Order: sequence, then structure tokens, then C-alpha cells
Amino acid sequence: MRMILPHAAVKTLVAELKRAGVREIGGVLVGEHVGDETFRIADLSIQRSGGSATHFVRDLDHNRAFLNEFFARTGHNYQRFNYLGEWHSHPSFEPLPSVQDQKAMRDIVEDPDVGVNFAVLLIVTLARRSTLHLSATAFRAQASPLVVEVETEREANPKRGWFVRLIDLLR
Repeated sequence: MRMILPHAAVKTLVAELKRAGVREIGGVLVGEHVGDETFRIADLSIQRSGGSATHFVRDLDHNRAFLNEFFARTGHNYQRFNYLGEWHSHPSFEPLPSVQDQKAMRDIVEDPDVGVNFAVLLIVTLARRSTLHLSATAFRAQASPLVVEVETEREANPKRGWFVRLIDLLR
């Protein structure tokens, strides 16, 4: 499985992690299905409350409101746009899922009322207060977690010369 993280999302995460300091924050990931097991993050919610230095508690009402707005904005086109999972920060730890994180994600994918085939957990942290470090893990019901490859998009540079842009188009 592969997940593409747009540059704008990276900038948002870095800014929010700086703002949160040592407190864990998180939210929901929604994305666009762009290829065989490849998803591009279309948006993510920011939940600033519910976190301490070592723990994050999801706000289900916050998540539900964000998802309802996203699905309305994307015309309820669930084949193309859908819930991908959750994200949260580990400001004091490595960006890897804890035992509690793994249990929470298994609860999501094994709950028939949620109705998802998989859910990705993105864990993020800042190194040197400006570089985003992350890991992504996919959880499926009755299956072992799967490491997700994350590709971060580079910032579009409108100031590049026409020749460089032409070469990029021909690649």
C-alpha cells in the first residue's frame, strides 16, 4: 500500500506540531484513490484538544463532523474519495504505533458499524522543530499490520524556468 502526502499537508502538520509543542494532537485522514492500492491525502482534520504529553484521545464528534463535511464537498463519491484512517503526533517518542495505538486501530477495522476494509495510522513527530518524521501502518480485520510506503510531494515551484517545466512534462 502506498500513500501520497501533498506538500500542503506536510506544511500544515509541521505548523500544527510546532503549535502543539509537547502535547499530542491528531485527526482524521481522508484521501483519493489514485491507483492500485495508492491513495493521495485529500485533507486531514486537526484536533487540538484531547492530548497530553503521552496520550491522545480521539473526539468522535469532531471526526464525524469533519467526515460529513468532506463527503458533502466530494459529492459522496465513495469510490474515489473516502476515509483512510487517523493520524496523531508523538512529540516525545519515535513515530511508531504504541500498543494502545494498535489496539485502537484494530477496534476501528473490526467494528462492523464502522464498515471499513482497512484503516491507516499515520504517526508524526518533528525533528529539530521543523523536519517531519513519520510512519504509516495499515490495519485490516483479522490480519497483521502492514507498513505503508509514504511519498511526500515536493512543493510546486512556479518560478522554475520554462525549459525545466518542459522536461518535467516529457518525463
